[in-house]
Amino acid sequence: MMPAQDTSSPRPRTELAPALHIVLNAASGSGDAKEALRIIEDILAASGRRFQLLPVEDPKRIGVIVQRAVESAIRDQGAIVAAGGDGTINAVARAALPTGRPFGIIPQGTFNYSSRAHGIPLDPAAATRALLTARIEPIQVGMVNDRIFLVNASLGMYPELLEDRERYKQRFGRRRIVAIYSGLVTLLRTHRQLVLEIECDQERELVRTPTLFVGNNPLQLEQFGLPEAEDVQRRRLAAVIVKPVSSMTMLWLALRGALGQLGEEERVRNFAFRRLVVRRAHGYGARQIKVATDEICRLSLPLEFKVAPQPLLLMVPNEPTDS
Repeated sequence: MMPAQDTSSPRPRTELAPALHIVLNAASGSGDAKEALRIIEDILAASGRRFQLLPVEDPKRIGVIVQRAVESAIRDQGAIVAAGGDGTINAVARAALPTGRPFGIIPQGTFNYSSRAHGIPLDPAAATRALLTARIEPIQVGMVNDRIFLVNASLGMYPELLEDRERYKQRFGRRRIVAIYSGLVTLLRTHRQLVLEIECDQERELVRTPTLFVGNNPLQLEQFGLPEAEDVQRRRLAAVIVKPVSSMTMLWLALRGALGQLGEEERVRNFAFRRLVVRRAHGYGARQIKVATDEICRLSLPLEFKVAPQPLLLMVPNEPTDS
């Protein structure tokens, strides 16, 4: 739907502003997706801004719909917007990054780290209005092999936690308490240890860990209490490696992370880096490994973590807003 601009009204001039091509995940968030769609449509229609709304009813078709939005944005020199949670935002950003087109966010997820880190309102109406006067801010994007991530990438226990969280949300609803409960259940299970060879700054070492976490979001790292939050977004990423521990100890570490005290924990190793290569130790495991980049995928080893060569042109509020 592409409403024509009403040039007879005294609204602010928007003809030079890019059209907004919005991919809306109907499954994201705990609210009514139809209501979010109506709010977005009403605000943009009233503003006179050109826009296209592309709802995703079937998650299996998100790739097709994202590609349609990207092609339209390239054709009319418009902006690409993701309306959904961190997973949806990451999927749309992956397609938007190589185009060099502006990228906007209307958050609808559970934690919304991508939005909160850059001052984007969490209310869909406020976020939509913010897009109308947004400025462009180039932001750093992380990469693992050929896949990007805005918030984090991980292997080992953390992908299991995300898979369990999604199953619980499908059963009990997309609420924060459901995500927390599913995380507790996952942490209390017994987890196998990964035996990895990591290469950083031309030095190699062997590590045993239940999970390797790589962060690109300073807000998330700051909430965990990790000093590397100051290094992220300066062409560096942050690695967190948990030493082999019991399930109860893992639960204790999660609690310390929730309290912002993970950086003080001796059983956790954390450091900033520019490039990190991860291999399986000789004789251990398959040639592929499950990786979470706000969505679950299987990637071939070795894994190379680094900052993407080009930034994402994020549309951020021109003025501070209340979420």
